[in-house]
Amino acid sequence: MAVFRADLHIHSCLSPCGDLSSSPRAVARVAKRAGMDLAALTDHNTARNAPAFDTACRNEGITPLFGIEVTTWEEVHALVIFPSASTAWNAGEEIYERLSSDSFDAESFGDQVWVNEHEEIEGTLEKLLILGATDLSLDDLGPWCRQRGGLFIPAHIDRTAFGILGQLGFLPEGPFDGVECTKPLPVETTGPWTVIASSDAHHPDHIGRRHLEFDGSAPSFDDLCYALGAGDVRPVF
Repeated sequence: MAVFRADLHIHSCLSPCGDLSSSPRAVARVAKRAGMDLAALTDHNTARNAPAFDTACRNEGITPLFGIEVTTWEEVHALVIFPSASTAWNAGEEIYERLSSDSFDAESFGDQVWVNEHEEIEGTLEKLLILGATDLSLDDLGPWCRQRGGLFIPAHIDRTAFGILGQLGFLPEGPFDGVECTKPLPVETTGPWTVIASSDAHHPDHIGRRHLEFDGSAPSFDDLCYALGAGDVRPVF
């Protein structure tokens, strides 16, 4: 058994709140430099940068995970994380179609571009990814994620904006694979769920500033799932 480090919440240049310097290649390079063994790309309501991130992480020698930060109809942010780029891509296309949002305005919100493995721009998305919500509720999103073999983790539950506690005033029964916090919270708040920490990085310099550690035989999606299920995860704030 060995100790592995993972950052499960990272944005790329595809998220309008992200930085253009956050190409998938740059994200993978900085994650490796920050000591991460696994890194998940989790752009808002799409996974168009998953294939480029797959190649970049394998070139850096770290395990890529592929996610989406979904906005539920309650306007809660939740992470869905998958082991393959193709699964995430297909899931992201469905999430994007279910997103009700205004048209994208680069002057107001910055760029939201998806790129190939050579950092060449492939295109932009018409809907504004950061505002608006999908038609999936929290109760819907969990089964939807599990049917596709993913992990379901409410994001930054302790934030006023888009966190469960701020939006709903309480933590629902779940089931969740973990809950992401930005700081230590009392167990009375987090309930029975495994607490994780992750960076929610919107700039490469922030990758790994919060992360988790777990024991396993390999830095793999399966070992991570086992550790989350066993509650054997150590958040690093």
